[in-house]
Amino acid sequence: MQTPAAVERLKRLNADSDGPKLLKVGTKKKGCSGQTYSLEYVTEPGKFDELVEQDGVRVLVDSKALFSLIGSEMDFVEDKLSNQFVFHNPNVKEMCGCGQSFMV
Repeated sequence: MQTPAAVERLKRLNADSDGPKLLKVGTKKKGCSGQTYSLEYVTEPGKFDELVEQDGVRVLVDSKALFSLIGSEMDFVEDKLSNQFVFHNPNVKEMCGCGQSFMV
């Protein structure tokens, strides 16, 4: 699920892109707590990827990360120093001090 801010940002990104692209959300092994979130554009879904559609925005969830991301909410946050997608994940058991990696 995405917050309204994330939906609006994804709509703007899709409007600015050339051709149909899908944003794929997943996780990678990295960081001191074990996993980080990953975002990448793909042209086609993987064989077992989950397609999530909300308010006209389509996002893929990587099949390998599905159980780590179930129940998560994607948000888009802007402040004076940065703008980024952030995840509110109820499955997280531990995060590193900098907040970039997590463990489920």
